[in-house]
Amino acid sequence: MSSENADAVSGQGEPEREVPVWDVVVVGAGPAGASAAYAAAVAGRRVLLLEKAELPRYKTCGGGIIGPSRDALPPGFELPLQDRVHAVTFSLNGRLSRTRRSRRMLFGLVNRSEFDAGLVEQAQKAGAELRTGATVSRVEQHGPAVPDRRTVAVVLADGETVLARAVVGADGSASRIGAHVGVKLEQVDLGLEAEIPVPATVAEDWAGRVLIDWGPMPGSYGWVFPKGETLTVGVISARGDGAATKRYLEDFIARLGLSGFEPAVSSGHLTRCRAEDSPLSRGRVLVCGDAAGLLEPWTREGISFALRSGRLAGEWAVRIAEANDGVDARRQALNYAFAIKAGLGVEMAVGRRLLTIFERRPGLLHATLSGFRPVWKAFADITRGSTSLAGIVRSRAMVRRALEALDRVQPTDAGPDGRAGGETGGAAGDPDSDGAVVSP
Repeated sequence: MSSENADAVSGQGEPEREVPVWDVVVVGAGPAGASAAYAAAVAGRRVLLLEKAELPRYKTCGGGIIGPSRDALPPGFELPLQDRVHAVTFSLNGRLSRTRRSRRMLFGLVNRSEFDAGLVEQAQKAGAELRTGATVSRVEQHGPAVPDRRTVAVVLADGETVLARAVVGADGSASRIGAHVGVKLEQVDLGLEAEIPVPATVAEDWAGRVLIDWGPMPGSYGWVFPKGETLTVGVISARGDGAATKRYLEDFIARLGLSGFEPAVSSGHLTRCRAEDSPLSRGRVLVCGDAAGLLEPWTREGISFALRSGRLAGEWAVRIAEANDGVDARRQALNYAFAIKAGLGVEMAVGRRLLTIFERRPGLLHATLSGFRPVWKAFADITRGSTSLAGIVRSRAMVRRALEALDRVQPTDAGPDGRAGGETGGAAGDPDSDGAVVSP
């Protein structure tokens, strides 16, 4: 804390006392918040990281760590990998199964409790202070709790007020800080998940391989992620018909032959995707990760978006903390928004187009991804982090033309298995055989 970071407050009949003003206060200790705290602390600022839960804590999440996530981690961070994925089985509502393999690892799998705790530890090593069991009820940028225009008041549920020069909201998809900023959401999905312990013989069948099943409802899909002797099995679909989503999960688990195993954890959560014109800041307050509605709309992948936006939020929060007036603070906040939109925003725009295509023609997408080698190679490159959705669209004219053509495709009636008629024929190859070993 710099020498100027103290403000005198007085109570009636009490002597004046000094209340510390933190340079940056981060609300929420998930991947976005821990990344923001780390970035601000590495810059030499006094950082307070507030988390309402006690750590480590369980999070409903597949736990896939793709290349962009790995590349956004603090230097020297060792991933607590439970498995390394070298194969992906794709199926269309349980049919037309096809496995694609790679000699090189595609992505890794982690338990979120261990992963998040490791990121918080990195932030602490960089100098951030952690407070757990601290629930934030609101933030104030005006009023009696705010001593000056350079300060934000973070009010806790127990009535305590914490003062900061800048605040980063990383408090999840139901964010109180996001409500303060005015985050607008245009896509809300329901994810249901079960952590299923299985015998070693079953676990061996899944080691190094994940399953992606394109589901029966528009835009839905399911997954199996192996983590040692536990399988993370989940489904996601648009919010609005929770009963149908629950049936999909139950049918999915039964189809996999896993109904006889008791889940250790069954949970659900909502993922929320921002509207394109949604704000990312208000005054000296920034939002990132799920609190900002930042995730990939098609796959709903959020860890890489949390890590990358969190790092940017921490870096720009440092600049906002240094701003001497509101004009400079707003300028820095606009620069943060520009950085987000120029990178993650472009990826989200491509993801929205893919989601629309997937909702219209799931069978066509399944056929091309599982049976067309250039598309599989692009998928593998994205998961490894050598490119991104936006990068592929920018650099490959054929992909741009294909997306433009698919944008014009009208939906067709689905067959009894949920696919558009005749789309997956021979392109996917023999549905009962694994794909050849592929090493793009």
